[in-house]
Amino acid sequence: MFLLRRLARLAASLAALLAASFSMIHLIPGDPVRAALGATAPAELVAARRAELGLDQPIHEQLLAYVKGVLTGDLGTSFQTKEAVAGVIADRLPSTVELAVLASLIALLVAVPLGVWLAIRTHNGRNPGSELAFTTATGTVAAIPEFLLSVGLVVVFSTTLGWLPPAGKDGPASYVLPVLALTVGPIAILSRLIRVEALRELDMDYMRMARAKHLTGRRLYLRHLLPNTLTATLTVAGLLLASLIPGTVLVENVFAWPGLGQRMTESILQKDYPVAQAVILVYGAVVLLVNFLVDVALGVLDPRSAIRGT
Repeated sequence: MFLLRRLARLAASLAALLAASFSMIHLIPGDPVRAALGATAPAELVAARRAELGLDQPIHEQLLAYVKGVLTGDLGTSFQTKEAVAGVIADRLPSTVELAVLASLIALLVAVPLGVWLAIRTHNGRNPGSELAFTTATGTVAAIPEFLLSVGLVVVFSTTLGWLPPAGKDGPASYVLPVLALTVGPIAILSRLIRVEALRELDMDYMRMARAKHLTGRRLYLRHLLPNTLTATLTVAGLLLASLIPGTVLVENVFAWPGLGQRMTESILQKDYPVAQAVILVYGAVVLLVNFLVDVALGVLDPRSAIRGT
């Protein structure tokens, strides 16, 4: 039942996303085709393009055609390049996924041990200096916008030091700055969250019993503390990491990364609405899917979780 409820909720969310993305081109003030082609475009050309896009059909027929196209992989044609939008997505999506996956893995690999280690180090009020330094540093870093952080990284590591390429996708070195720009904020937020949860778990009865048995540090923290800490933080961590794919939009534009974010910005500036519409649809679907997988994983890992009853 839990899985069926989650699938039904996912289906409803995807349907709402489809409706919202369809409405995008109809909510633009004026005629989107005229806006894309320019005020001086001949009326015949505008009418022909509207007919080509099916915008001269009744709204319900347009909706049915749009849903059918999405389900069959036909996302329309670019106003500017005349390319199939599905081809644009297929060409750009892998670069965006690469950044998001790398950033997610690095964020988890750094934030989890850092948060657990700080919890152990500062448990019961020990090492207040470490706690103050950690909370101050992570709070400051988490408040820095990704765009500003990206620009700062370029200035320091590319312009000033000349260690790394400032833009483009050309070899392993070109991944460093954009991935770093994406991971710094999530690492700060996740490590703070994991530390708080780990501190709470350290005061639980099962941890006191484990310490009374004089278990080694490895068994105490890896077998008892870490799994319970991860279960408690899985939902928030999943939501945060799910936001990394949409979060690549600004980073990709700063680093001229050939992904969906850069293409979406270009399409908005060029009034290439079918492309912008499709990219927004893809971003929304990815976020919904990741949230669905996190909910299912949490329900499987912790059957007592309240999420199974919702």
